[in-house]
Amino acid sequence: MTKKIGTEVLSRRTLLRSAVSVGAAALAAPALAQTAIDDLIGAPRRGNWDDQFDAQASRASVGVVSNSPVLGLDAPMNIQQAILVHQNIVSNGGWPQVNAGQQRLQLGVTDGAVQDLRRRLVISGDLDQSAGMSSSFDSYVDGSVKRFQARHGLPADGVIGEFTLKAMNVPAQTRLSQLQTNLVRIQSRSGDLGQRYVMVNIPAAYIEAVENDRVVLRNTAVVGRASRPTHVINSKIYEVILNPYWTSPRSIIEKDIVPLMQKDPTYLERNNIRLIDGKGQEVSPTTVDWFAPKAPNLMFRQDPGKNNAMSSTKINFHNPNNEYMHDTPQQGLFNKLMRFESSGCVRVQNVRDLTSWMLRDTPGWSRQEIERVISTRQNTPIKLAQELPVYFVYITAWSAKDGVVQFRDDIYGNDGNAELALNTTSGMEQPSGSIDDDLVPRN
Repeated sequence: MTKKIGTEVLSRRTLLRSAVSVGAAALAAPALAQTAIDDLIGAPRRGNWDDQFDAQASRASVGVVSNSPVLGLDAPMNIQQAILVHQNIVSNGGWPQVNAGQQRLQLGVTDGAVQDLRRRLVISGDLDQSAGMSSSFDSYVDGSVKRFQARHGLPADGVIGEFTLKAMNVPAQTRLSQLQTNLVRIQSRSGDLGQRYVMVNIPAAYIEAVENDRVVLRNTAVVGRASRPTHVINSKIYEVILNPYWTSPRSIIEKDIVPLMQKDPTYLERNNIRLIDGKGQEVSPTTVDWFAPKAPNLMFRQDPGKNNAMSSTKINFHNPNNEYMHDTPQQGLFNKLMRFESSGCVRVQNVRDLTSWMLRDTPGWSRQEIERVISTRQNTPIKLAQELPVYFVYITAWSAKDGVVQFRDDIYGNDGNAELALNTTSGMEQPSGSIDDDLVPRN
């Protein structure tokens, strides 16, 4: 990509080079932030210095991903440091509320609300103090907003939308309390978790594969909605099933499948669902009275295949809730902002990367062999040579070694403050009969 940048922009880029690692100057000395802001507000405007646009700056501030595990050995120390920083911010008056402005705040807009936005970003360490207090939403503000969004699990588009505004306007004292709450959670999980383990952070809706205290793989996930939450557990993964069968729960048979069969007698056949009686014998759907008062007392089992509700893979671990991790044919769900739509089980994006890593020490199961078996569509259970620790945790705030602090929506309301449940999951509840990880596709 070619760039044509004026000398003022190049000078500004040099001056603001530290903005790409915001966790340094601004976070290290938050007590100075308000004084610096006041000085900048009172300073005369320096030509068009505040109005430059630099595509590289817009991109550079987004990188907040770390290879430090959420439950890493340094995690308690890292979050304690974040607590000290936020205590300092609170003692200096916190950060200002940001208004929506007269127009949608995004790159290229000039609006008085951008000054408060700049103040907010400077105090939280997302924007360098030297960026100025212009009313222009320039590329440096754009990059800092994207960084803020990435730290809060929001799409890093640089636009001050509803959820970004809500996250920005959570008071500093509330964020401090959130960090303190999560310090207790992280400390309770500290210690020897194993050389290799899997961690599912429920509010963040992602999975970490950890080896030697480093994240080697991170997968996007879909977890349980508020009415059917995914449970916090300590367990061990003991089995991977390639091309799994899917057996319908009784509630789904009664509420979904029977009404569908009443409308379309070919539904079971088209979705490769077989009826099995108590003796293990297959029963023809044509012999069943689908309009009877009660649903048939039969097993409804879907054959393996790409349309199977668990698609290519099921990952089993010991737990009393009949929860598991699995693939899904509904890959579009991983692109959604709020991925809290299952009935408790965890859907895994790029699940074959994760299973390949899990089966690395199980003889005979290379990535090539995994792919070959999946292509056969033959149900294949695989016992791990050594059970792998797995931890489902509820961590809504944490920090990495580089000082980058992450916050997430308190989706289940466990943090004890309504301001942290930002209503970002409103409208996500699915009515009875909707499709989630316990339901077959409506083909």
